[in-house]
Amino acid sequence: MTGVLTATMFSEAGVNVCLLEAGTVGRGSTAASSALLLQEPDCGIQELARRYGTATSVSIWQASRSAVRGLIGLLRRSKIACDLEIRDAVYYASDGDAKRRLRGEFVTRTKAGFEGTWLGPRALRESTGITGHGAIRSDGNAQFDPSKACRGLVKTAVANGARVFDRSRVTRIVQRRGGVRVHTSAGHIDAARVVVATGYATPFFRPLAGKFHLFHTYVLGTAPISERQRDELGLSQVMTWDTARPYHYSRWTAGHRLLLGGGDRPVRAGQRHEYRRARDLHDLRDHFERLWPALADVRVDSAWEGLFATTPDSLPYIGPHSRYPNHLFALGYGGNGMTFSFLAARILLEQWHGVESPDHRLFRFARVR
Repeated sequence: MTGVLTATMFSEAGVNVCLLEAGTVGRGSTAASSALLLQEPDCGIQELARRYGTATSVSIWQASRSAVRGLIGLLRRSKIACDLEIRDAVYYASDGDAKRRLRGEFVTRTKAGFEGTWLGPRALRESTGITGHGAIRSDGNAQFDPSKACRGLVKTAVANGARVFDRSRVTRIVQRRGGVRVHTSAGHIDAARVVVATGYATPFFRPLAGKFHLFHTYVLGTAPISERQRDELGLSQVMTWDTARPYHYSRWTAGHRLLLGGGDRPVRAGQRHEYRRARDLHDLRDHFERLWPALADVRVDSAWEGLFATTPDSLPYIGPHSRYPNHLFALGYGGNGMTFSFLAARILLEQWHGVESPDHRLFRFARVR
């Protein structure tokens, strides 16, 4: 998705673009995503403020909110058929201690101008069917089908003049005077700059690997849920996620199905993959059945695993790196892959044109402290 959005926005601006994809466009982590377009980064304003200060944390949140609105606008303007729906999000406390922290976060958000509604236990139960301690409800979020969106954006990029090659793995990138030469098994491409949008540092960029932690993430897709079962669940047309870490989330899809995800686990060498995957998917289902007991009678039609990278502060790295001239990077999106993909494309295009923006320093490799 990051590569496709970058190609779309660069080509729309008249830049000569070539997109190289090792596999098939729209697969990989994009296809595995449950595509919640949340305005809220994984870290709250208070948590980011402890690291970077209040003003910077508010700026990060503003950039994230703007990215969601920008992506929604791009999909609508390009008339991409991808089941796009605007949804409220409910961020609920997983225990009593989390409620106190979440209430403080709500007050901080409100003072910073981020609107939302505090839900007590009764209101939380009425809107989500969840028996809990409290929650923040926010509007302006969205959801979509990520594969449909990615394929539609590719067509838009091509219509704008971009050239797209999938099944074209890059084997080498060589610095040249005035640019780079990007090699594949079938040939090479000379360019002024190369954008690396691989999600995390591949073996080409081993010195950067320490900045990322890889995680397995899991998703369950239910069978269509009957009206009676939906009444028993009590979950309205909202997206939910919780304060637990790793967190859990849910959303409705077309056809009255539920996507249930989360329970992320760090990638560890030496684990038996099939055993680990089966265990973690079982734990995920068990979690949601405790949350909504009525799910015990609902069949799971599909289950899958994805891979994503996160950074120490859960924010992406966007922009140049002094070690790699003529390279631009868009890496490390955490749980906000779709939102930060659009943000990365916007920032990279600004940097290409030589535009300076305060947002750039928020996501560069050398963070402001």
